[in-house]
Amino acid sequence: MYDDNYLARAISRASDGRHDAIFLFDQQMGRPQSYGAFWANAERMAAALVALGLVPGDRVAVQAPKEIAMLELYVGTVLAGGVFLPLNTAYTSDEVSYFLGDATPRVFVCAPEALEALTPVAQSAGVAHILTLGAGEQGTLVAARDAQASGFTPITRDPLDLAAILYTSGTTGRSKGAMLTHRALASNSETLSDYWRFTDTDVLIHALPIFHTHGLFVATNVTLMCGGSAVFLPGFDADAIIAAMPQATALMGVPTYYTRLLKDPRLADASKNMRLFVSGSAPLLTETHDRWREVTGHAILERYGMTETNMNTSNPYDGDRRAGTVGLPLPGVEVKVCDPDTGATLPEGEIGVLEVRGDNVFAGYWQMPDKTAEELRPDGWFITGDLAMIDADGYVTIVGRGKDLIITGGFNVYPKEVEAVIDDLPGVLESAVIGVPHEDFGEGVVAVVVAQPGASMDEAAIMAGVAGKLAKFKQPKRVIIVDELPRNTMGKVQKNVMRQTYADVLKT
Repeated sequence: MYDDNYLARAISRASDGRHDAIFLFDQQMGRPQSYGAFWANAERMAAALVALGLVPGDRVAVQAPKEIAMLELYVGTVLAGGVFLPLNTAYTSDEVSYFLGDATPRVFVCAPEALEALTPVAQSAGVAHILTLGAGEQGTLVAARDAQASGFTPITRDPLDLAAILYTSGTTGRSKGAMLTHRALASNSETLSDYWRFTDTDVLIHALPIFHTHGLFVATNVTLMCGGSAVFLPGFDADAIIAAMPQATALMGVPTYYTRLLKDPRLADASKNMRLFVSGSAPLLTETHDRWREVTGHAILERYGMTETNMNTSNPYDGDRRAGTVGLPLPGVEVKVCDPDTGATLPEGEIGVLEVRGDNVFAGYWQMPDKTAEELRPDGWFITGDLAMIDADGYVTIVGRGKDLIITGGFNVYPKEVEAVIDDLPGVLESAVIGVPHEDFGEGVVAVVVAQPGASMDEAAIMAGVAGKLAKFKQPKRVIIVDELPRNTMGKVQKNVMRQTYADVLKT
């Protein structure tokens, strides 16, 4: 249908000629949306963007609620030859200021209630047009869409043209924009659709946010790729998911979803029609895996991906889904474990840094050639920074994370970013941020802080100091004031010691 636009052609093929087939059941709006209506609206979104002066390669940034119109904007941006840039709805004005200043989008879409605060931010970044999208599809974006006629002719885009930029937290506090090509997104969605056996008869429960890879480029693109349907929920709601299960076939979620659903006595009955449960974005506990199988009769399929690569590995659809592993390399994806110092490939069973290569891998970091060169080798291998081992059967196990990354509720938090904010607060000498076990989120952020000599400081003051500067999921759940941070003989802060010392601080 869209022969000259690489990604649009790939995700529209399964619905071509099936205009009356249902794409989304929108629980908020209380109505279904057909494929015909979705693509017509996406075309109008593309026409609206072009009317605003968008040219191929221009960025379209959005920080707005989860609405069907946001998906239409995503696909419309692709049709118009633009680059889609979704931002976490939890980001503060300070954080949004950095993203807009770095990506310099032509168009920025925000929630109506944030317009007053974000307008000067967007203007200072040189954004030409600011639109709004609110709950119930209110705002100027939908009005701009509806002012256009359908029938937009897509802009030609080739496999290596950019389709999206997703920002991932930086280890030095500066976030990096991962550049994702049409080929990277199309190839990964096609692989997952085949590997997980999705067809046009599938109904996916879509409860994930659509500002990152899991909800946007896995859940949404796979549904489009197979021509199936999705129950489109605004977020995680156990009642809504349980209610949807009898008419659905699949659920994609983070481990928190599964631990919460296991507490619902209706789960066993509700899940009888389901064929697949996928988990990712954070490690799934073996205990959760085993308990889920016991209650539902299904083994959760755990997979492994990153912002820079989409999905890399997956436990098999048919075969042994091994708890504690992230499965086997996906078709078309190569993986290897390497010595962190020499880069040499290590034999099976040894622990090293995981590297991946394939069409799914990103094109580099936006305006960061040096950082790209550090992590993306000339021969296409991407250095993930995750510590892993590969067993004799080819199953990959992630055994640790480089750079002290914290994954809380499926979201990545890099300690350096949080530490930089805390260290700027009055009276703080230094800080160290760690992740410790949390029953609901997997890990919770904890800050260990040393005060300047003579300074008076307490936990509440630090909590208040970071509240307006960091997204909620990055903010410490506890702040511990100490006289000094533990260090080794070389003076390096021993975060491993702190993780042991404060392992139980978030337990209730």
